[in-house]
Amino acid sequence: MRILVDLMGGDLAPASVIGGAKQALDADERLQLTLIGRPEAVREARAARLDPDRTDYLETAEVIEADEQPAMAARRKRDSSIMVGMRLAESGEGAAFVSAGPTGALMTAGLMVFGRLAGVRRPALGSAFPNLASPDRSWFMLDIGANVDATPEDLVSYAVIGSLYVQLVLGIPEPRVGLLNVGVEPQKGSEMAKRAYELLTTAAINFQGNVEARDIYEGGADVVVCDGFVGNILLKGMEGLVGAMTGAIRTGLGGTLRARLGGMLARPSLRDALGSLDYTAYGGAPLFGLDGVCVKCHGSSNARAIRNGIGVAATFVAKDALTAMSSATVAAGSNRSSEGQQ
Repeated sequence: MRILVDLMGGDLAPASVIGGAKQALDADERLQLTLIGRPEAVREARAARLDPDRTDYLETAEVIEADEQPAMAARRKRDSSIMVGMRLAESGEGAAFVSAGPTGALMTAGLMVFGRLAGVRRPALGSAFPNLASPDRSWFMLDIGANVDATPEDLVSYAVIGSLYVQLVLGIPEPRVGLLNVGVEPQKGSEMAKRAYELLTTAAINFQGNVEARDIYEGGADVVVCDGFVGNILLKGMEGLVGAMTGAIRTGLGGTLRARLGGMLARPSLRDALGSLDYTAYGGAPLFGLDGVCVKCHGSSNARAIRNGIGVAATFVAKDALTAMSSATVAAGSNRSSEGQQ
């Protein structure tokens, strides 16, 4: 299986991407990688001496920067690492494309090159998160920032796609789907949320009703559905809280002699607890609803995050999740059309 990897994406690129690629190759003997980027990045990657039998390189002339307008950049920079990687994936020269580049550019390029799955109006970004009550069982949320405006029908598409992903890739049978809301009662929330609730009750998923933010960390649902505005705020809030907690604990345990001694004893347990909240363990987030496989890694991804992002892409392809999602979104769209005609 060949995975196409963007050398230019992310705050720590290309070093983090090169390190992650090496870790991915070491972890999975079946993988082959094509690293794509500007000549100087490719030279740095070649100097790292990755497995020559399983690593190819492709030089591009351009890169899409985070501060560029996504649609304009994607159209003008046809020889950027993102556009070239997408086209190679679409043509079958790679099974998936992985990048830590700008979300807007990846979404725009994906729509231009792959197009949408039938039955999907707006693609979504999704990611797994730790279940603090059951460490061996993750939960999944989408949309976490691909589209800040969503309709009730969009949320139904997200629920269907997310449910399939959790079932096929995370291995959770009959995943419980929850609609993120300000209360668990059906009548709670905005008009959009109320309408989404109605539609979700008739969708071919295991819909459990509304779920509040305070309950999602301990497995209130296996799939949490929301629009990208709410999802991205919640995601950034999680990241900020974990960072603040980590800093506060380090400061507290580095004070008095007693605190330092206690910190030495507690360090293994604290490392495990905080490690379970580390986004790098989950790697990347697939762009759901595209008619192709693209995994978006966090912009500040280190080598571990890139490695796991490549792993997410490989698992997605191995499980043939895209085919299953294509069939499911077509069926969901047909069902909604039938209901609207009644």
